[in-house]
Amino acid sequence: MIGTIVNTGTILAGSLLGSALKKGINEKYQEALYTAMGLAATGLGINAVVSNMSGSQYPVLFIVSLALGSLLGTILNIDGKFQGLMGRLGKSELGKGLSTGILLYCIGSLSILGPMQSALYGDHTYLFTNATLDFVTSTVLASTYGIGMALAAPVLFCWQGAIYLGATYLQSFLTDSLMAEITIVGGFLIAASGLSILNLKDCKTLNMLPALVVPVLFFLILKVVSGI
Repeated sequence: MIGTIVNTGTILAGSLLGSALKKGINEKYQEALYTAMGLAATGLGINAVVSNMSGSQYPVLFIVSLALGSLLGTILNIDGKFQGLMGRLGKSELGKGLSTGILLYCIGSLSILGPMQSALYGDHTYLFTNATLDFVTSTVLASTYGIGMALAAPVLFCWQGAIYLGATYLQSFLTDSLMAEITIVGGFLIAASGLSILNLKDCKTLNMLPALVVPVLFFLILKVVSGI
């Protein structure tokens, strides 16, 4: 779980650094940092798609996954409900900062795919990238809301730790073929997150998260059918 430990540590470090700045980071510097992080996320997402597309056994599965997942997420209004939850939790300034931070740190493709890649392949690339993003984000948030933003770190640790343990337990089911399909879909979601950070397109990535489940259900159905 080295990737998760590093990710947790960067949030703590960013919170300490941000709180030390006190007066906040100048808006133009925030914009520069987020532009860099948006480009990084977009590039990482595209790389994930390109690297795994050739290994896909079902070339149209990612299209179906994105379509069905986005439709389901929009029907469930996941993005709207999270925004509403942030509003309810944000009665105090710190509450607003924590709800925003936890959402940004935990509910994202990198934070979900990262522990899975780490558990199955010992590949911490996604988690280290997520750690860099979270360091910038936590620094900016803590410069506004204070050292209390560090409370988001243990939440992230528990979240990613649960995914890591779950992936380890389900290792026999999470085959290379299935992970290739999940990674392709995840790559599109990561790229979409990058576009949102860059303010080029509000892709409402939260509404797209159910797309990650579609390949799992597809392979589960194949396994059941083949066993009949």
